Amino acid sequence: MTSRIERLQAQFATLSIDSFLVSSASNQQYLAGASVEGGDGYLLVTAKRAVFITDARYQSELAATMPDMPKIITRDYLQAVEEVLEADDATVLGLEDSLTLAEFDWLDEHLMSDIVPLANVVDQLRQVKEPAELAAIRRATALTSEGVAALFDVLAPGMTEREAAQWLERWMQDHGATGPSFGTIVASGVRSAWPHGQASDKVMATGELVTIDCGFYVDSYTSDLTRTVALGDPGADLKAAYQAVQTAQEKIIAATNPGATGDEIDHAGRDFLTEQGYGDAFIHGTGHGIGLDIHEGPNIGRGWPDVMAANEVVTAEPGVYFAGKGGIRIEDDVLVTETGHEVLTTTPRNLIIL
Repeated sequence: MTSRIERLQAQFATLSIDSFLVSSASNQQYLAGASVEGGDGYLLVTAKRAVFITDARYQSELAATMPDMPKIITRDYLQAVEEVLEADDATVLGLEDSLTLAEFDWLDEHLMSDIVPLANVVDQLRQVKEPAELAAIRRATALTSEGVAALFDVLAPGMTEREAAQWLERWMQDHGATGPSFGTIVASGVRSAWPHGQASDKVMATGELVTIDCGFYVDSYTSDLTRTVALGDPGADLKAAYQAVQTAQEKIIAATNPGATGDEIDHAGRDFLTEQGYGDAFIHGTGHGIGLDIHEGPNIGRGWPDVMAANEVVTAEPGVYFAGKGGIRIEDDVLVTETGHEVLTTTPRNLIIL
């Protein structure tokens, strides 16, 4: 973890700062090896040191989870920030954009140091994954692939969307996941046209499409997987749309290589769907990075200049949605390699009719 903090410190000159306040829990975990529930506290990095500032509720916990990290235990977090900056002769403090307005106002009023809000500083460090991170993501994607395949064995008309989501979450936690990284989406019938339709008490019926979108943590890193299945024959129009989405995803994955931009990858799938007459039905981005969070950089979508690099893990998730009729999305997790890409999720991508 020290090397990660040193990588942050190495950017200070380029950013024209000499200290940086980390308020994001995920960024704290990345840099320090641990965080506390809800990010209650700060990781303050100066040119001279790093120190974690929190209160006595977390003292014993952090002694075990980050034993080598200096800590300040106090109820007055921001006052401690001020004191460390003065002691280390820091004159320009970088802030994450996750800081609240009230916190910003206090620092602006009390600090002798200048303050500079900066976005995505640590987030960009996190994009390229280390071997241990990739191993955890592999475990998460493998287990999620198994869990979704297991769900297909029990998914049937008469089950509610909520029952299906709860069944999957129980299976995942019974088999080693620590929990979902977002509320599991199960959307059936006309609700499958809602890209983020949360599981409801709606009863799933014969002939409906069902979209399952889920992510689960294993060893602190998450997966992100979407499949759309049919409970009986959904009809020729939706089957044709499914085939178009599947082909678009194949083109997206084929384009996901080092050096490709998010915009270029997006075009690979979006242009095909437009040619097939589904362009207006593809209403969201094409993908995003995953890791400690369910949404990280790099981003894949229209206009995104992000350049893919080896050892980044991104999603490929085209979808089309037809109000009052249904929707289709297929999503896989893709590792960018030195020479191309590797699809990490293994659940079948073809239309499964249960």
